Amino acid sequence: MTTEKWFAYPCFQQLLMIANELNRAQNALEKGEPDNAIHAWERAFELTDLTVEDKKNQRMLKELLRFREMMGENFIFPDAVVNRALMRELVRLDPAAYRAIC
Repeated sequence: MTTEKWFAYPCFQQLLMIANELNRAQNALEKGEPDNAIHAWERAFELTDLTVEDKKNQRMLKELLRFREMMGENFIFPDAVVNRALMRELVRLDPAAYRAIC
């Protein structure tokens, strides 16, 4: 994913794509496929880093960085309950993303 392409997406769509990777990790954890969960989290990290770099998301920079930190903890100590909570909190950062999920 290029930065130009990523930056063209609205904030809510960026958050939903990160949440989608967390959902993939969730499914992999529930199926007992830790390698697939790791790949999904790695992709979520990449997308989160691109989202942090995007100037239009500066209003929630602190929250995005805290989310990334918590995702890192869950990467080291995988927990499906924590992963689910991370998805829920991520989409709450943007009203449009929240409405799309709930």
